[in-house]
Amino acid sequence: MTKVGYARVSTREQNLDRQIDALNREHVSRIFAEKRSGKNTERPELHKMLDYIHDDDEVVVVALDRLGRSAADLTHIINTITQKGATLDILNLPSFKDVQDKNLRVMLTNLTMEIYKYIAQEEREAIHERQAEGIAAARARGAYVGKKPQYVPDSPDRHNRYIYEQAVKMLTEPKPRPKAQIARTLGISRTTLYKIADQLSDQQHGNGNLK
Repeated sequence: MTKVGYARVSTREQNLDRQIDALNREHVSRIFAEKRSGKNTERPELHKMLDYIHDDDEVVVVALDRLGRSAADLTHIINTITQKGATLDILNLPSFKDVQDKNLRVMLTNLTMEIYKYIAQEEREAIHERQAEGIAAARARGAYVGKKPQYVPDSPDRHNRYIYEQAVKMLTEPKPRPKAQIARTLGISRTTLYKIADQLSDQQHGNGNLK
């Protein structure tokens, strides 16, 4: 059996050290770590981990929400791990390793997972609801100006500027690749790429040249 760790934080400014330290204490053989949002499963290191594992491996994560935020995404990821013949150990959830009956142990683990997936989904929806209420209140006061796009030519983040520049380059090639392929290559969502494409279109129609 090989122990495989997966660690994730949502932004480049956050630190992975705490999760990696916890995984090392579990004596994992390999760690897949990345700084990506958990809103969807478009995460390169997650996919590498899922491709890497096989029969009798154990995937170790610090918390369930490191794998994903929505119940649908979590179900898909957990099912993939199971289909590969591996098991999942969530360090902040109750452990049933001492239960001798394998069927009972699996049943208790699955039940716990379902409960926490539901809690994660509820928390995510509550956050969205509070954000929507805050935006509505700000609009009513005339104070809401919207969220600035992450990938723009004048972004203070060098990595984000680079992603924007590469996206523009690929979108303006003589024979551009499909947008889904470009998004996968750059490690961003298709929605993000479409926003960059819209910015590009606005610039082209607005002043006839690119920034």
